[in-house]
This record gives sequence, structure tokens and C-alpha cells, in this order.
Amino acid sequence: MYTYKIKKFLIVFLSLWTLSFYAQDDLLDELDKETKSDTKYSFPAFKAMQIGNLQSTKIAEKGDLYLIVAHRFGSIKGGVEEFFGLDQANTKIQLAYSFWKGVQLSLSRDSFEKTYSGTAKVGVAKQSNTFPLNIVAYGSADINTEIKKANYPNLKFGDRMSYTMQLLLSRRISKKLSLEFAPSFVRQNLQDINLSGGRSHNQFLAAIGGRMKVSKRMSINMEYAYNFSKHINSVYNNPLTLGVAIETGGHVFQLLFSNARGSNDSAFLTKARGDWSKGEISFGFNVVRVF
Repeated sequence: MYTYKIKKFLIVFLSLWTLSFYAQDDLLDELDKETKSDTKYSFPAFKAMQIGNLQSTKIAEKGDLYLIVAHRFGSIKGGVEEFFGLDQANTKIQLAYSFWKGVQLSLSRDSFEKTYSGTAKVGVAKQSNTFPLNIVAYGSADINTEIKKANYPNLKFGDRMSYTMQLLLSRRISKKLSLEFAPSFVRQNLQDINLSGGRSHNQFLAAIGGRMKVSKRMSINMEYAYNFSKHINSVYNNPLTLGVAIETGGHVFQLLFSNARGSNDSAFLTKARGDWSKGEISFGFNVVRVF
């Protein structure tokens, strides 16, 4: 009799617990739907694809085609004789397109090391009233076609490759201020150890950037990357870029000063040879047009 009562009690208890479980699931589903419907996304943290050299969390809208032309001149330290670096120029031409929402692909050619690049940018999360950050995954592959096989008899195609992977985390702090943090990894298959100071094919960096809006169409931009893997004898420096961005309808002009002359990711992150303290700074600009 006692055993029968216990069994009966357990059956009733399990039935009630199961019903409450499903009821709770239904309630959570309803709350989740309500939360999603109440989600309000913030305005984008950045108006341009790049803060300067560093990629921003902005991704092209589906069906939009972007043309990006970037110029990087020589060091202003050359003075009048070198026309403050304008006699020397590296040019990158890039086309970026979004076939799917939240996904951007691009192809480019940079005269720095005659580099061809392919990139992919994928949106992971957007800043909203329920989530504090914009999160974007970014990757690029660079092909250095300047390397001569005559100088490297055993050169293989893979030796020309460099790869960059970044996780872009940004937040629009206020109407005027946006900040970004970008943990980065760069893989260089071939290095000149006379410049790199030693073998450091895999390099880890932490990049930061920001945008301060000073008027309706103008902002001051800054970015810096610290290379944790740079050899002590390397001739390269950590890249620092300061600039101004001007919005004019479908165009964005970015005027900048940097100690890096390359525009592709692996180059500007790991091959900046200028020293700000010695005035080894290069002027450059980006012109962005959307179609």
C-alpha cells in the first residue's frame, strides 16, 4: 500500500513537472520573440570601410559595389627635393561587393610589392539595446608578385603568400565617438631576415582605432597596432596613423599621415618602416565611392 502511494505520488509529480517545463518553454519563447521584436540597432560605428589603414566594422549593403582608391606617398622628411614625399607613390585599387547580407568580398592590387589581395568580411553581431558591440570577422590573402625567382631559385608560389585574420570589435560610444579593438594574426610565408631581424612568420598584434566626429561631415580618425611578435632587431615599427575623414554624398575622402606605406593588411600591420619620432611620416589618402 505504501509503495503504491509513493508510485502514485511520483507519477503525479512527474506529470506536473513536465507540464510546467513545457509551459516555461512556451513562456520563454514568447519572451524571446518579444525581445527580438523590441531590439533596436544602433547607428553604424563607422561610415567608411577603413578607419585609415585598419578595417572598420562597416560592411557593404547587399548589392552595393564600392571602388576604393588609396595612395601612399613617400616620407615628408625628404623635404622640397622629394616634394615632401609626393614624388614617390604607392597606389591600391580595390573593388568590394556584397552578394549576401552581412558578407563582403573584395579584390585589389597594391603597387607596394606589386601585391594582389582577396578579402572577406562577415558580420557576426550588431550593436543594439540588447548587445553592446559590433562584431565582424575579417580575413585577407596577399600575393607578393615583386619577389624574383632569380633571387630565390627555390621559390614556390606559396612563398609569395601572406595571410591576415582579424576579429573587429567596435562600439558607438556616443553620437560623436566610436572605438574599435582588433586582435590580429598575420602569417608571412617568406621573410627577409635582414629586415625582420629573425624568423617571425607568425605574428600576433593588438590594434585599436577610433573616430571622433567634429562636424556633420567630418571626423578625426586614429589607429595603432602593437606587434607582440616583432623581433628585437627588426627594422619595422608598430603602425600609427592619424587622419581626417570627409563625407560628401556618395564619396568619402580620408586624408591621413602614417608611418606605413603599404595599404594591404599584412604590409601596413607588419612592414611599417617609418619612425614618427624622427619625422619619417608619409602622407596618403583614400577615396571611396559607392555604386
